[in-house]
Amino acid sequence: MRATAADGFDATRWVPLRYLNFFRLIIAGFFLVAGLELNLGSDAPKVFNGAALAYVGAVLALGFPDAARRFGIDRLISLQVIIDIVLLTLIMWASGGYRSGMPVLMMVILAGAGLVAQGRMVLFYAALATVAVLAENVWRYFSGGTPGDFLQVGIVCIGFFGIAITAHLLALRARTNESLAVSRGEALATQQAVNERIIRDMQDGVLVLGADGIVRQANPRAAELLGVYQLEGLRLADLDEEFADVHGLCGGPEGSLRRLGPAGKLLRCRALGALDDDANETGHGAGGETLIYLTDFEEIQTHVQQLKLAALGRLTASMAHEIRNPLSAVTQAAELLTEEKRGEVQTRLIRIINDNARRIERMIRDVLALGRREEALPEALPLASFVSSLIDEFALASGAEREIYCADIPHEATFAIDRAHLHQILDNLIGNARRYCSGKPGSVRVFVSAEGIGRIALHVLDDGPGIVESERGRVFEPFFTTHPKGTGLGLYIARELAEANGASLELRDNAPGAHFVLTGRSQP
Repeated sequence: MRATAADGFDATRWVPLRYLNFFRLIIAGFFLVAGLELNLGSDAPKVFNGAALAYVGAVLALGFPDAARRFGIDRLISLQVIIDIVLLTLIMWASGGYRSGMPVLMMVILAGAGLVAQGRMVLFYAALATVAVLAENVWRYFSGGTPGDFLQVGIVCIGFFGIAITAHLLALRARTNESLAVSRGEALATQQAVNERIIRDMQDGVLVLGADGIVRQANPRAAELLGVYQLEGLRLADLDEEFADVHGLCGGPEGSLRRLGPAGKLLRCRALGALDDDANETGHGAGGETLIYLTDFEEIQTHVQQLKLAALGRLTASMAHEIRNPLSAVTQAAELLTEEKRGEVQTRLIRIINDNARRIERMIRDVLALGRREEALPEALPLASFVSSLIDEFALASGAEREIYCADIPHEATFAIDRAHLHQILDNLIGNARRYCSGKPGSVRVFVSAEGIGRIALHVLDDGPGIVESERGRVFEPFFTTHPKGTGLGLYIARELAEANGASLELRDNAPGAHFVLTGRSQP
C-alpha cells in the first residue's frame, strides 16, 4: 500500500491491471483475427475491423508500466475503460446490437475496473457503459427495433452497476485486509527483532533441542556457558554425556545444578516444551522439540560469596581483636601454673586451658585465612604422586596405618589447581575419612574418574557411618560440626578453595560411608 512512487506509479495496483490488460489484448486480437468468421461485424465490417484494429493499438499503447508512469495510474485506468466502452459499443453496433454478447465483455471490463479503480469512478464507468448501450439500443429502435429490447438492455445495465459496485467493495475489503496484514507483519517483524535482541543479549543461555538431540537454535550466551564456539547443528550429548537424558537432567520446574560442557561451569538447567505451553510438565513440545534454559550459577555464587566474605571479614576483625587479648592471658596463666607444680587437679585444669587455647587459636587462624583468601595459581599437578605423599604423612605412625588407605590413581592423571590449596582440601577430606572410617585395610579409598572433555573428578570415600540425611545439606556451612573438637570450618574452607580454582566440591550418596568428589579441569 506504500509502493506509490513520486511519479504516481502504484506497483500494488499495477499487478491486477496488468492481468486486465492481458485479457484486453486477447479479446482485441480475437476480434481482429477471427471476428468476421464468427459473424461479428456483419452489419458494418469496415467499422468492425477499424474498431478491432484500434482496440489492439490502444491495448499495446497503454498496457505497459511506462504509460502508468506517464499518465498516472488513475488516469490510465479511466482512459483504458473509456476506450473499452467506446470501442466495444462500436463493435456491438457493427455486430447487430446487444445480442452480439458485447455487454457481457463490458461487465468483465467493469469488474476489472472495480478491482483497480478508486473512489466513485467505478460508478462513472458503469454509468458510461449504461449510456453507451442504451444509446446504441435507441438508435437501433429507430432503425426498426422492438420496444421489448429495452427490458433486456435495462437488465444488462442494472448488471453493470451491480458488478461494478460488488467488485469495488471486494477490492476495498482486499486492500483493507492487505493493509492490516502489512501492519501486523511489520509489528510482528519488529517484535521478532526485539525478541531476538533480548534473547541474544540475555544473561541466560537459551537453546532449542530437536527430538534427535541436535541443537536447532541457540543464543551466543548458551555457547559461551557451555564453552564452545557454536551450538547449532551439534549433538548436545557429544558435548557432555549428561545431556544424553535431557529431561532427566533438566526436568522439573526448578531444573538441576550441574557442571556441564567443556567449560565445566556450574549451570542451572531447565527444560520446557518449546512448541506447547501445556508440555511444561513433561518437557516435550508439540513438535518433539525442547527448550532448554541455562543459568550461570557461578556468577550467582560469586555474588553471594562476595557478600559472605564481606560479612566474614568484619567477623574476623572483631574475632581477632576480642579473642587474642584474653587468649594471651589464658596461655600466660597456664604457664605460670605449670611452674608452681600443684596437684593433679591443677594439672588437669592446665591441660584444659591449653587445649581450649589451641582450639581458639586454630579457629582464629582458619577464619583469618578465609577472610584473606589468596589468589589461586593453578598448575597441572600429578595426582598419583601428590596423593601418595599426602597419605604417607597420615601413615607415619606404622605400616598398618598405611594399609587403611587405598589409592587407585593412574600416573598420567593431572588436576589443574593450586598446590597449597589441593593439599589443604585433601588434608581435610582424607583426615575426616580417617577419623570416621572403620580402620580396616582399604577403608579409605581415593580414586579418579573422567567427567567429560578435559575434566577430572577426585573421589574420597570411607566405610564409616556416613552422614545422616538431616545433616547432609549443612556439611558445607561455616561453623557446623559434629566433632567435639572441630571448628566447623574445614569443609567450608575446602569448598571455597576449590571454587577459587574453578573446581567444585560436593557430597554424593555412598551408604553407609561418606563420599566427597572434587571436580575440576585436568589442565590449566
